[in-house]
Amino acid sequence: AIGASTGGTEAIFDVIKRFGQNIPGVVVVQHMPPVFTAMYAERLNRQCLVSVKEAKDGDYVQRGQVLIAPGDKHMRLVRSGGMYRVECKEGEKVSGHCPSVDVLFESVAKCAGNRSIGIILTGMGADGANGLLDMRKAGARTIGQDESTCVVYGMPKVAFNIGAVEYQEKIGDIAKKTYAVLNTM
Repeated sequence: AIGASTGGTEAIFDVIKRFGQNIPGVVVVQHMPPVFTAMYAERLNRQCLVSVKEAKDGDYVQRGQVLIAPGDKHMRLVRSGGMYRVECKEGEKVSGHCPSVDVLFESVAKCAGNRSIGIILTGMGADGANGLLDMRKAGARTIGQDESTCVVYGMPKVAFNIGAVEYQEKIGDIAKKTYAVLNTM
């Protein structure tokens, strides 16, 4: 699960362009208006090895695929039999945003726990910090973008300061760290 805000479009691209088609399914919240999330997903789909699409309610999380939350809906991970799928629903702003990184991360903590990795990238404010802490408490591995490579060291800083970040990495090293952590799970 990946969350980002200010500067996040390029940070997310930097991470997922390094993912191979063998990567477990990825769910992403980027603070962005509705129409732009679909265009952003299409751009990433053209430029990355993994399949990228704007999530639709009920989409299954699949190996080699990245689902981007729609710009006007909260995205939650839910367990469905032996698989995971997403729920994309309108709702009030949480931590100042819809979609909210906290909403996504909290749902990942509840249903995927120690079978998940949370990544918090550049962004203003604190959205995602508490959700990432929930993930870490549930046994998930967590990665935060370091200050030197953030456009705005807000969300990752808050997450780091409250103990939610296990590994702090430069943006260009996050995909490599993700694979290293996957190999220990």
